[in-house]
Amino acid sequence: MFEYCTDPSAIDGLNWLACYLTTGKHMLFYKSFFVVLSLLAVTAPAALALGFAGAMASRARLAPIRWIGALYTSMVRGVPDIIFFLFVPFAMDQGFEWLRHKVKCPDWSEPIRQGNDFIVCSAAKLPLNSAPQSVHELYGFTLAVLAFAIVFGAFAANVMAGAMKAVPHAQIETAESYGMSHRQSFWRILVPQMWIFALPGLSNLWMILIKATPLLFLLGVEDIVYWARELGGTKTSQYTYPHPDWRLWYFLALLVFYLCFTRVSEIVLGRITRKLSHGQATVAGEEMRKAA
Repeated sequence: MFEYCTDPSAIDGLNWLACYLTTGKHMLFYKSFFVVLSLLAVTAPAALALGFAGAMASRARLAPIRWIGALYTSMVRGVPDIIFFLFVPFAMDQGFEWLRHKVKCPDWSEPIRQGNDFIVCSAAKLPLNSAPQSVHELYGFTLAVLAFAIVFGAFAANVMAGAMKAVPHAQIETAESYGMSHRQSFWRILVPQMWIFALPGLSNLWMILIKATPLLFLLGVEDIVYWARELGGTKTSQYTYPHPDWRLWYFLALLVFYLCFTRVSEIVLGRITRKLSHGQATVAGEEMRKAA
């Protein structure tokens, strides 16, 4: 990046460090922070949507729908996250390729399962072998988002279902006595009030989601942990910038990043809690009323 970085062996001190921290691999390391933040930005609303759907399913009047909601939450919550992250993306990947194989290669006569190998026609590959590297990275990122959303959506469903039960049922009965239908009382009375009861549990899930992002490396995504381990390892004289084992410093930088990010999250969530507590019949709302 700098003109004096042409010959790294001829520089030292801060100039050497500046050149070292602006190499191509370090740019990928900095980009991986954006990957983690993008994962959180996409996964959080997706998990909330799945959680809300699961909570609604658990309250459905039809028994089969309630069974589906209960099966989703109990099954996902009962499986260790690392096993789920290892299984689901590969299962979804093979499922998508199998569907494309049936559509694009109907004349295929060989079995798809050949021992431990999963073989489909080249036109059914996801992504295609001729696709650019960015498409492969986007596809892996999409699978990671789906896996995270399914896992944390199950926990969010349990939190939201409990929050819906915490809203006083007398308010629902009052709304229906004034002529509201069951659907109207659900959307106008229950849903707006259940967020204040769900927020503490959802806040904890958000913190857990932040701490779970290092699991991205299990899905083949080059995240910040991957690059910290790659760049921090010992580099001998055969590399352009040789250095001893610096993984301690790289992981210390990740520690600072996660601590700062969780601290900012706590501040934002605290402000949201105070805003939602205003006028509510909760402990926080009662404290605000007395303070006023």
